[in-house]
Amino acid sequence: MADKRTIKTKHLEEKSFTAALADIIKNNMRQYTMIIALLLIWSIFTLLTKGVFIRPRNLSNLFLQMCTIGLLTGGMLLVMVSGNIDLSVGSVCGTLGAIVAYLMTRAGLHPIIAILITIGCGTLVGCWQGFWVAYRGVPAFIVTLASQIAFRGLTLLVTNGATIGEFDPGFKIIGQGYIPRLFFKDAPLHDLTMLLTLIAMVAFVFIEVRRRRKRIAKGFAVLPKSMQLIKLILILAAIGGVGTVLGSYMGAPYAILILLAVVGVFWVITTRTPFGRHVYAIGGNREAARLSGINVKKEMMKIFIIAGTVSAVASIVFTARINAATTSAGMLFESDTIAACIIGGTSTSGGVGSVFGAIIGALVMASLDNGMSLMNLPIMIQYMVKGLILLVAVWIDIANRTKK
Repeated sequence: MADKRTIKTKHLEEKSFTAALADIIKNNMRQYTMIIALLLIWSIFTLLTKGVFIRPRNLSNLFLQMCTIGLLTGGMLLVMVSGNIDLSVGSVCGTLGAIVAYLMTRAGLHPIIAILITIGCGTLVGCWQGFWVAYRGVPAFIVTLASQIAFRGLTLLVTNGATIGEFDPGFKIIGQGYIPRLFFKDAPLHDLTMLLTLIAMVAFVFIEVRRRRKRIAKGFAVLPKSMQLIKLILILAAIGGVGTVLGSYMGAPYAILILLAVVGVFWVITTRTPFGRHVYAIGGNREAARLSGINVKKEMMKIFIIAGTVSAVASIVFTARINAATTSAGMLFESDTIAACIIGGTSTSGGVGSVFGAIIGALVMASLDNGMSLMNLPIMIQYMVKGLILLVAVWIDIANRTKK
């Protein structure tokens, strides 16, 4: 058996470069289209803003702005992959932001205690919604729509209709702060940021090489060495480019490090755990998943608990970044988050989606916001453009499923 696997793997590795490239493009058309669209958006805004968009300062701000939606996409990804939808993430985010602000400014609690309580509240929100969806059979659309309305009212109750602001510097650093330099205070590039970038590049190479060896040992298909090398070079260039942009300005913001940590956790959940496989199975065919022994109700409960918890983290980052909790906080976050997931390849019917695709989708949405703001486009035009993009993204998803 081992010999047959070795022969099969060798055959796969010896596949011509052209054939391998054709297979990759065919199997990952949605992802490549998304990346091309992002590069096209950046190019257009760079021309229209006369280079302002592509400057390190603006790109650093762009990455910082996308952190909130990027965090929310993690929970939304699990919900959508399971075949559901969450319309309440914006209202929940606004309410939890108001809670953490209230606890620090009016209850006088230490920021750490306020953060822990807020995360606990997010978990309770997930339990509440998961209970109605999983154990009472109420469609997630209705449950989260009801929550959207209720939590918007709760935000007004907590804030008493007024803005709560000016927080402790230790809290503000979560959303506004940058990691410190190590040694070279006057160097053109932020030394700690560049060191973290180098570590990330080495870690990625190690993971890819290890993964390739494991697949070969088990007889699974692998890319030809030439194609694998090109993939490594392109991704390493992307990691290095982002690190250099951040290092050219003030370094990596703490918020981005939080986002990367959460993305890593969701990547492990969706690709390396039985729970992740169960989520995809439930989204693909819920009845088949139940018949195969998966406790669908229990897993659905977990999904909404995770989504509520990550919403709390996003609310903390957002509140710290704007240094205030407002009555309108979180408005339209649900549309941006859903659009980011769909643009990133998550299917509206469930069973398909990836955390990295969702993050790229969040970057697309943040790029649109940032670019249109730089161009001083009226807010109504910005809403119209984002709504049209969401419609087109859903249409593409439906067209792909119909074609398959």
